[in-house]
Amino acid sequence: MEHKFTTDNFEKEVLASEVPVLVDFYADWCGPCKMMAPVVATLAEKYEGKVKVGKCNIDDEDGLARMYRVMSIPTMKIFVKGEAVATVVGAVPQEELEAEIKKVL
Repeated sequence: MEHKFTTDNFEKEVLASEVPVLVDFYADWCGPCKMMAPVVATLAEKYEGKVKVGKCNIDDEDGLARMYRVMSIPTMKIFVKGEAVATVVGAVPQEELEAEIKKVL
């Protein structure tokens, strides 16, 4: 299941999560973000219960985007125990994003 991360729930859902969290910083108007959407959805299903996977719309949550220095989208960040431990920028093959997930499991 894909989660929706916002300023209101980021602390609880991402930073305080017991499991690693993949956050897809995206925008609705972004072509490469649309290309990554099915990849992120697939990973959300595949790692259900092991990794929390969700999206953060930078247009709605610009404060979070600034806080985590999201300069280009899509930017996927993996958080472990409240710390961003990996960053993948741009449309990448599923295998590349999955390799980063496997490093934290």
